Amino acid sequence: MSLSVREARVEDLLQMQQTNLWCLPENYNLKYYLYHILSWPQLLYVAEDHKAKVVGYVLAKMEEDDEPAHGHITSLSVLRTHRKCGLATKLMTSSHDRMQECFDAAHVALHVRRSNRAAFHLYSETLDYHIRDVEKGYYADGEDAYDMRKTFKLTKAAADIVADETTS
Repeated sequence: MSLSVREARVEDLLQMQQTNLWCLPENYNLKYYLYHILSWPQLLYVAEDHKAKVVGYVLAKMEEDDEPAHGHITSLSVLRTHRKCGLATKLMTSSHDRMQECFDAAHVALHVRRSNRAAFHLYSETLDYHIRDVEKGYYADGEDAYDMRKTFKLTKAAADIVADETTS
């Protein structure tokens, strides 16, 4: 099975939305996807098959008003037919890398349903996220969410501070 991961384009948004509708109970209107791609185009990625069909995506953004600047994963979805191929990991790490390169992000956060064991395993075991809190009734159906965070290695801003301290 030939699969690839690349930056999302505006013309991918409908397929991304369709993937979301098939896979997840939390759905977004097209305007929300458009807002993300116009605001943070370098953070959205799609996985596509050999026919250029979108089979997964990551929707991400930056929380730039907060200090330090950090990323947020809004949504991650891979079609059931294409799971267990490492696509979710590739989508997430692509977005993580760009958060650090383009925005000097200190960390990235996300919410995951407490009942979503597969996603929790991906985030905690594969991608090194840690639970910060439990948000009671976070989802529309009343289910609780784990508020999770992944701290990135030393950011450029932090590295500059360390460099200044060692040279003074």
